[in-house]
Amino acid sequence: MTRTWPALAWLCWGALAQAATLQVTVRDEQGRPLPEAVVFLESPEAARAAKPLSGVEMAQKDKTFVPEAVVVTRGTSVQFPNRDTVRHHVYSFSPAKRFELKLYIGTPANPVSFDQAGVVVLGCNIHDEMIGWILVVDTPYFGRSTGNGQVRLNDVPEGSYRLRVWHSRLPVGAPALDLPQRLEAAGASTTVTLRGLTP
Repeated sequence: MTRTWPALAWLCWGALAQAATLQVTVRDEQGRPLPEAVVFLESPEAARAAKPLSGVEMAQKDKTFVPEAVVVTRGTSVQFPNRDTVRHHVYSFSPAKRFELKLYIGTPANPVSFDQAGVVVLGCNIHDEMIGWILVVDTPYFGRSTGNGQVRLNDVPEGSYRLRVWHSRLPVGAPALDLPQRLEAAGASTTVTLRGLTP
């Protein structure tokens, strides 16, 4: 009897370790491919598997945020280096993270920790035209669509998820698209449409 436990444990581990691939195509209301959409899968198990990322930064260069949008997992710290010759005053009033980096040049001594999932809209108190986004997700399974509107999420364990899709052209405060998604070992593919995008 006891000799069967290792075999059983190995079988259970094999079942748990099964991973699949999800292919998502994102389109706008006119049916056109939508690049730069963020696709992510949420579940209690995914939240437990998520770990903070390292080395993430959102710079300011030529009076713009570079990159314009960043995706991080919950608990990630982000640096905000100013690579311009003018001072910036970076801030956010978003519920997911309220913070202020008052007038500075160079890199602030302390990065900003993003410990709550959600969309964080960034601005500069000096340059009103500057806007950026940080999407904080509670899952390691995320990606960004390419020019053809497609994103591929690999090595995702089988199971039931919430498929979420977000884009910076959604109105401020609008939630990410939320759909049920079942993933089996054979993988899956789906097409989603994001509506209500701003020009």
